[in-house]
Amino acid sequence: MTLPANSAAHGRAGSSAFSARLRRAVPSIGTALAGAVMWGLAMGASAYANLLLGAWETPAKLQFVAALFAVSGAVAFPPGLFLARLFSQGRRAEASFAAAFISFAVATMAMTAALYALQYRLYYSAWHAETFSVTWAFQLVFTALAALYQFAVLGVRLFFPLGFAALFAVAIWFTRRPR
Repeated sequence: MTLPANSAAHGRAGSSAFSARLRRAVPSIGTALAGAVMWGLAMGASAYANLLLGAWETPAKLQFVAALFAVSGAVAFPPGLFLARLFSQGRRAEASFAAAFISFAVATMAMTAALYALQYRLYYSAWHAETFSVTWAFQLVFTALAALYQFAVLGVRLFFPLGFAALFAVAIWFTRRPR
């Protein structure tokens, strides 16, 4: 099969169209920063309220977990907004809502799980083998997998019900924004 003579030009046009689409999806710095602060506060408040109502451990540990959720929410907002904008370009309001809902949920849970796994790894590193040894590599992998499992079982519930309400609100906000 031979390619048409103008296929190289068509490839560049498709590439530049995708690049333009990516550029349009990048949020403004002001929106990303303001959203990060608000989203981080909402995720931290969600975790804090759940732990407080559950009479969890000590105040210092409660504050640490709430701070972890707040930081991860703040860090997750800009990529979530980018993905929502990328997937909703040229779509109807329903599709924009779905894109925002899924993008913010996935970005927030992924970032929280990653920071949780990092903290888990830092805690258990005192008992791990010499750095960069084969045993250390196995310990690193299995500690991270255990942390992700523990987050999935115990950590995700801290997003409910306040985090879910915030997710619904941010998806509505995103849908109503002019594009």
